Amino acid sequence: MTTVFFILGIVVGLAVAGIYLYIQKKRDEELKKSVILEAEEIIKKAQEKADLILLSAEERSKEILFKAEKEAHQKLRDAEYQIKSEIQKLKEELEKDYERKIKDLSFKEERIQHKEDLLVKKEEDLSRREKELGARLREIEGLREALDNERKALEENLRKAKEELERIAGLTEREARELILRKVEEEMTEEKAKVIMKIENEIREEAKRKAQEIIAYATAKAAVPFVTEKTVSVVQLPSEDMKGRIIGREGRNIRTFETLTGVDLLIDDTPEVVVLSCHDPYRREIARIALERLIADGRIHPTRIEEVVKQVEEEMEQHIAEVGEKACFEMGIYGIHPELVKLLGKLKFRTSYSQNVLQHSLETAIICSAIASELGLDPKKAKRAALLHDIGKAASYEQEGPHALIGAELARKYGEDEEIVNAIASHHEDIPITTLLGVILQVSDALSGARPGARRELLEAYIKRIRELETLASSFEGVEKAYAIQAGREVRVIVDSKIVSDERAYLLAREIANKIERELTYPGIIRVTVLRETRAVEYAR
Repeated sequence: MTTVFFILGIVVGLAVAGIYLYIQKKRDEELKKSVILEAEEIIKKAQEKADLILLSAEERSKEILFKAEKEAHQKLRDAEYQIKSEIQKLKEELEKDYERKIKDLSFKEERIQHKEDLLVKKEEDLSRREKELGARLREIEGLREALDNERKALEENLRKAKEELERIAGLTEREARELILRKVEEEMTEEKAKVIMKIENEIREEAKRKAQEIIAYATAKAAVPFVTEKTVSVVQLPSEDMKGRIIGREGRNIRTFETLTGVDLLIDDTPEVVVLSCHDPYRREIARIALERLIADGRIHPTRIEEVVKQVEEEMEQHIAEVGEKACFEMGIYGIHPELVKLLGKLKFRTSYSQNVLQHSLETAIICSAIASELGLDPKKAKRAALLHDIGKAASYEQEGPHALIGAELARKYGEDEEIVNAIASHHEDIPITTLLGVILQVSDALSGARPGARRELLEAYIKRIRELETLASSFEGVEKAYAIQAGREVRVIVDSKIVSDERAYLLAREIANKIERELTYPGIIRVTVLRETRAVEYAR
């Protein structure tokens, strides 16, 4: 029963679907016809509108064409009128230009005629002068013949006079010539010396004036303070009992301290004072700080001494780096390798003839920079070279050789400019100076080291240098006495007035100065003064 109803339901469903499809098909056909009719109507209306637009466009194009033809005719008439006007103007200008050229031709014809007249006159003058010149030539020929005759007569008289002179003087012509040449050579030597003396005096005065200006300006800027270093440092003690604690049982503490620091510890009867003695200021400073800390701490024994000394050494490494950085900052120099900065700071604890080397380097840098500015060179490069010029002194304990060459190698190793390297290496002439910077650095170094109060010299070395200077000056012919004065900055030479003339005195001063430069080593400059005195003595009886 269920199956029958199911089949019946399917049949009814199919019937309903068929009726729906039939109705839908009819609707689609009617809709299609309606759409076709509407489309035909729209096309018809569009065709009508297109016809109207086409007709309107044809009428509009005819109207535009008519207006364009009218405007073209008008422009053609205007162009014809303008062309006729231009032709008329051009015709008038051509006529005026023609008239002007006719006038120019007339003027030129007149000038040509005038020049022809002048040429005719010049031809007449030339003919007249040619005649006069011929007469003068004949006159000159006559004079030439007369001069030839007179020259022959003079030669004959000269020959006779020469023979007579040789007979009277007893000299041959060659001997007389040699005698005259010697006389002329002596006179020329004196004249040459006078000329050289005059020129060099003028150059020296001008150079001296300019150098004084530059050096005064440079040294005025280098107002760097300086101190005199010693070879000992003094440490105050809180009480006399502290001396025994510093010495320690059987001297163990003092021996440990001296071994670790390399400094001699002097304990004497002076109350509440101990003395540190060492020629190396760097080691002496480490020892001073370490001893003061041990005294303040109160624990003094070998182990504690070793700890404190090691700690102070590490702090000193940092301290010298800070000192070097401060020096570079004060000079406005940047980009120096850290190792060079440390060596620069170490110069604070080096002295040269009692002059602090770091202060000397700062002073030299200021002077060198000022001179370079005056001469138009790079002041920053000059200042950099001067600041590093003695850097080799900080490493001279570890390396063998002159400090200038050691410093140059360090500068090259740490990337400094080759011109700066050469200036450092040559500032004591260990190698030839190849740049103007080297010359300026050498001068600045001498100015800083040679100024009054800058350096002290050992008595033995000073006396030896003075004697060498006087002996060298006395070795020249005609020198009677030589005295070194002003601490060896000047040598005064007294000469025999019968042997040395005024001109020769000038040349002698130059020769002595050159020999001093070649053979002696000295700080700064040495002035050579030659004194010549003539005394006339007579007795009235």
